Amino acid sequence: MGNLRAGLVGLGSMGRHHSRNMRAIDGVDLVAVADATGDPHGVAGNLEVLPDVDAVIAAGIDYCVVAAPTAFHHEIGLKLADAGVHALIEKPLAKDPTEARELAQAFAAKGLIGGVGHIERYNPAIQSLRARLANGDLGDIYQVTTRRQGPFPPRIADVGVIMDLASHDIDLTAWVTQRDYELVAARTIFKSGRQHEDMVAATCQLAGGVMTNHLINWLTPTKERLCVVTGEKGTFVADTMTADITFYGNGVQVETWDGLAQFHGVTEGDMVRFAIPKPEPLRTEHERFRDAVLGKESDIVTFGQGAAVVEVCAAMLESSRTNAFVRVG
Repeated sequence: MGNLRAGLVGLGSMGRHHSRNMRAIDGVDLVAVADATGDPHGVAGNLEVLPDVDAVIAAGIDYCVVAAPTAFHHEIGLKLADAGVHALIEKPLAKDPTEARELAQAFAAKGLIGGVGHIERYNPAIQSLRARLANGDLGDIYQVTTRRQGPFPPRIADVGVIMDLASHDIDLTAWVTQRDYELVAARTIFKSGRQHEDMVAATCQLAGGVMTNHLINWLTPTKERLCVVTGEKGTFVADTMTADITFYGNGVQVETWDGLAQFHGVTEGDMVRFAIPKPEPLRTEHERFRDAVLGKESDIVTFGQGAAVVEVCAAMLESSRTNAFVRVG
């Protein structure tokens, strides 16, 4: 069997990184690229810059990566499904739950592989965290807290922090805990003069009563990317900027000081920072999607999971408008 023929729609900031990785992994040939606005980063190389997804499909491709703005995901995705082409679509999957569900249904009906580019799931720290939680290293999970804060990215124009950034934390939280979101409460503010929110604080409940808290904004001059999971045996801290994972265990020593001995909560125990391999998350994402297209067992972010993330984002937006908890689904 020859290499998979791949296309790319969208040659902006993310498109250039997708192109680099598609050209680097084994078993894939990038044969067609498209962007109606041109090629500002020189992604095309020796390929013609095509005008749209129709031209990419006409080039004869097995799968396509979609890195166009969110507003176009639905239209482009349905054309790929109609043509029988597998697709890896950048997150969020679509601009609202209805369009996300329609994409998931269209690909399922054709038996096509649909993946969503929630790249943080492939961060080495998050991959390690997921494995350790599944192994029972934390025992019963109590709480997940994420903080994703930093300066405003000028490339984002069509969505706010909930769809662009909170979607990362929603996906990784559901994935590492293997639990669905049930209830969402969120507060947003608008400080940068745009029509979309630039800060959100959300308190949510996952299946089984696990609580989550998410602090996300474009208004902090220093970047922070943390996922903190607290449970029966201690706390894991995953830093996705450095791809480090640290475990803070509950103490087991007996206190001899009478005042402390009366306290029946946890105490500080050992701290361990794990040495883990750190491959590029986007490379891992592309390798996993390639394998899924080839029919191999592979852990990708499915369209169904991507649609569930959009549902939670929509619930956050609704909660911020109504000042009430919103039940997901």
